[in-house]
Amino acid sequence: MAIRAPRGALPVPRGVSSFAIEAFWRYPVTMTFDEIREDLSFLEDWESRISYVIDLGRQLSPLPDAEKTDANKVRGCASQVWLVSSVDDQGNHLVFRADSDALLVKGLVALIVTLYSGKTAEEIMAIDAKDVFKSIGLADHLTAQRSNGVASMVERIRRDARALLTATSGQA
Repeated sequence: MAIRAPRGALPVPRGVSSFAIEAFWRYPVTMTFDEIREDLSFLEDWESRISYVIDLGRQLSPLPDAEKTDANKVRGCASQVWLVSSVDDQGNHLVFRADSDALLVKGLVALIVTLYSGKTAEEIMAIDAKDVFKSIGLADHLTAQRSNGVASMVERIRRDARALLTATSGQA
């Protein structure tokens, strides 16, 4: 495998539904999490990794002010973080959009949204974010406050997944 630099231009991921493509168009971090993981594997030091994460955050489209509501605010984050979830047209995949007022946190938000968005509720519940953050070399470098914020975002996503599971199990 040839070594390459982290991506500058981000392609639309293969195998993504039309609903997810629309969400990605509005929310332009269009890499898969595996592509992000691969890029991070080429970055040897913490400063390079953090710069990469911050760059991911810079690529996020900001949420409109109308969506920066108390209902969309993620509790437990020191920075302001808003998370909006929706369900695709088939009713079985959750799509997330988010924003933050802090550069590094916005990058972490981009990682989390990329990890979970477009997945079924069952897939979301099976993902262990702590293990994922360890595997990409970020877990040991986040402050306790940022780690708590990440946990709060993940818990909010898992809560939305549980709600979808409950709603769809009642339709069966």
